[in-house]
Amino acid sequence: MLNRFFASVECVKRRLNPLEAYLVVMSNAERAGGLVLAATPKMKSVHHIKTGSRMYELPTWDERIIIAPPRMKLYLKVNAMIQAIFRRYVPAEFIHVYSIDECFLDITGSHLLFGSTDEIVRKIQRDILEELRLYVTVGIGDNPLLAKLALDNVAKNRPDGIAEWRYEDVPETIWKIKHLEDVCGIGHSTAAHLKRMGIFSMYQLSQTPLPVLKSAMGVIGEQLYYHAHGLDYSRLNEKYVPVNKSYGKSQILEKDYHIPAEVEIVIREMVEEVAMRLRQNHVDTSVIHLSIGYSKYSIKKGFSHQAKIPSTNSSHALIPYFLELFRRYDEREPVRSIAISCGKITLKAGLQLNLFEDVNRTLNHEQLEVTVDKIRMSYGFISLMHASSLLTGATGLKRSEMVGGHKG
Repeated sequence: MLNRFFASVECVKRRLNPLEAYLVVMSNAERAGGLVLAATPKMKSVHHIKTGSRMYELPTWDERIIIAPPRMKLYLKVNAMIQAIFRRYVPAEFIHVYSIDECFLDITGSHLLFGSTDEIVRKIQRDILEELRLYVTVGIGDNPLLAKLALDNVAKNRPDGIAEWRYEDVPETIWKIKHLEDVCGIGHSTAAHLKRMGIFSMYQLSQTPLPVLKSAMGVIGEQLYYHAHGLDYSRLNEKYVPVNKSYGKSQILEKDYHIPAEVEIVIREMVEEVAMRLRQNHVDTSVIHLSIGYSKYSIKKGFSHQAKIPSTNSSHALIPYFLELFRRYDEREPVRSIAISCGKITLKAGLQLNLFEDVNRTLNHEQLEVTVDKIRMSYGFISLMHASSLLTGATGLKRSEMVGGHKG
């Protein structure tokens, strides 16, 4: 794991030591509710500021504190440089990217070339530190689960940033984890479910009979049982690529939208992006779904409805269906969030026409959309946009400059 990755990258860019600097990466710092995306170790140990803290919690009286806006394109670029270092020691198929700051490496086949596990780990740490000035913490285990648990529970707090958990260590490692939420894969709701069953620790989970867990929680219960015993049979080189059952997009608006016409502009932009993905994957949709969330000041929550439509992947065809759903169920309340999705996905078999359609017009629309897609893929989505994206309420232009929901 790259230690506080976003914050460390910002420190390096400023020629600061990530372990000594007082820096936070914050989204929307101009607002009291601005969100901390990453913080240096000093911010956590001295001011108790960490990922998820808010701007109003920041001790602004401390002049040492640097507030850095997120630069997602920079972080992705640095991540690619780190991946290149990994590939010096491990083939690409034995690297699994878990997140932008975490990776699993299977070094089983690398020992003859690069030495023992400890030697390989320290070489990777050294290369990243010398070339990128970033500190890396490492969890070592007999499988990805043990490596991840060693990383999260021990490595992050050791001076050398390395921890090793093996199968034989399970009674002294996993079973000693007191808080269920400290285990990857156990969130607040899963932990609450286990506690209602009288299970409050990993040791108690490991001693609960498998049939009991499976009966109460299904497949998840079975997985938790094996994880409590340190068992994980996943292999990094066996990639599972799930088939998309739906394509969608959601957006929390920066302000409450009181004018329905402005909401419709955003819906149009979102449908165009989703339809483009449908065409890129050569699939059609025959079920659409629209969810609208109203303002927190509204007495109503919003609505969520779906509709069956003729199978298509055309923006020209999809937009009117989504707008019809919005106009039918909208209660003229201020809108704060929009989510759209296209389901019942099937491979595109060809162009379907009915007796009442203008064949040439339909073909022209399809050809036009394919041409627009090619231009956008080459020059970005912003290269061709409808004039409505320049009107008040449109978000497409601003979002085109973002990466991962933040400024690039």
